[in-house]
Amino acid sequence: MSADIYIQHLINGLSIGSLYALIAIGYTMVYGILLLINFAHGDVFMMAGYFMMFAMVTFGLPSYLSIPLVMLMTVVLGMVLERTAYKPLRDAPRMSIMISAIGASYLLENLATYLFSGVPKGYPEMPLLTRVIKFGNVSFQVVTIIIPILTILLLLGLMFLVHHTKIGMAMRAVSKDYETARLMGIKINWVISSTFGIGSFLAAIGSFLWGAKYPSIYPLMGMMPGLKCFIAAVFGGIGSIPGAVLGGLILGVSESLLVALFPSMTGYRDAFAFTLLIIMLIVKPTGLIGEKTTDKV
Repeated sequence: MSADIYIQHLINGLSIGSLYALIAIGYTMVYGILLLINFAHGDVFMMAGYFMMFAMVTFGLPSYLSIPLVMLMTVVLGMVLERTAYKPLRDAPRMSIMISAIGASYLLENLATYLFSGVPKGYPEMPLLTRVIKFGNVSFQVVTIIIPILTILLLLGLMFLVHHTKIGMAMRAVSKDYETARLMGIKINWVISSTFGIGSFLAAIGSFLWGAKYPSIYPLMGMMPGLKCFIAAVFGGIGSIPGAVLGGLILGVSESLLVALFPSMTGYRDAFAFTLLIIMLIVKPTGLIGEKTTDKV
């Protein structure tokens, strides 16, 4: 196999890995504060796709208006989800909150099926992102290059927010000691809602880029990406933002190289992700750069 094929797969792997990283950050931020796996996060990603379809196709809005509008709607959806499905169970056993998260996921999936049917719909075209660039025998879309760059910029911005702003300081305080932060006067509900909002914002961006790369929307489109992004978060170290990005990149590149080295294994790339998770949990349960805690999940 020629070097061009490996380069092609490596570029694709970095692109899809960066998408995994964007969505995985939402999982890891919520877990870092609430010790909760938000199983509905992948479905928020799915709803952002439908919001975009309605904004651009149904209402005919241009992309420069649709993108910020869809971001706002997705953030609102994430915060409403937190207020309705998670806030009433704030002091309940963790298993109750997990069941609520699974219920919220099924609710969004079935609501989307009821409203939009299960038939896949085309994602609105974005010619600027889908234009093909060629370097010799290697070709890729513009969005393939934009995704890793945007992921790095968003990671840097998020790390600045967490370490150098008041809301970031409040998030870190809540993640360390929930009750003490409340006694210190930190508005717990606002911090948690903001965390869900940031995660939903990143899910919306991931949805735009995913839709440009894989232009199909259907009610279950968030299921497998959601599971893989959860795997990426656990692999890198659940609760660690850099760990989520590292895990996403490793997972994406590993999947692509698996296909490049063993073409007959193409149909098993999803199984490979779960195998990778099992190995990591056996060898290093805290993930690559996760912190060891006394409370194991």
